[in-house]
Amino acid sequence: MMKKQKRFFITIEGGEGSGKTTQSFYLRDYFQQKGYKTLLTREPGGTVLAECIRNILLNPNLNLLPLSELFLYEAARVQHVKELILPALMSEKIVICDRFIDATVAYQGYGRKLDLKLINKLNFIAAYGIFPSLTIYLDIKSSRGLNKARMLNKKYYGKTGDRIESESMKFHVNVRNGYLKQAKKYPNRIKIVKIQKTPMQTQNLIRKIVDILF
Repeated sequence: MMKKQKRFFITIEGGEGSGKTTQSFYLRDYFQQKGYKTLLTREPGGTVLAECIRNILLNPNLNLLPLSELFLYEAARVQHVKELILPALMSEKIVICDRFIDATVAYQGYGRKLDLKLINKLNFIAAYGIFPSLTIYLDIKSSRGLNKARMLNKKYYGKTGDRIESESMKFHVNVRNGYLKQAKKYPNRIKIVKIQKTPMQTQNLIRKIVDILF
């Protein structure tokens, strides 16, 4: 039996190797089983232009300045939100997005040490003022997650992974700290989920959070 449709915007966040993509697919399937219309997307990406920008951002052979990197992420977000996310929300879909504005704060703010006020302003503009209704932050120790991510991407980008994965451990520790500070700042929106032994065990924790709202 179809459930009453509900407009809702969920983002899945986490550092490298946290399993965001897997958990996003699991959650999409869960909502569909419950009868909800859903859209699963990702950042950077989701549209033709944003996917092209994604290829630039992940290319380990390119030397991007931190500010250039920030503007590219925001440019991809403008296209993504306007072309895909906003229309889906307007049509009463549940939107699940693999990364969103909190990733920019964590990576470009705490990782790259760019001005947080600037980032928050650009995030607001690029996202057309929308914020997630719920954010699931998948927490994993930086060294564990990074090693896992590099192994998965080894055949595509080499032993150090893509451009972001090839950053220093200190960078990734700073990113994790940024996420945790965001979660502390917005406890009603951002829920921390510790990575469990299996992906499904982690998913079950996510579903417990979601079930309170649906």
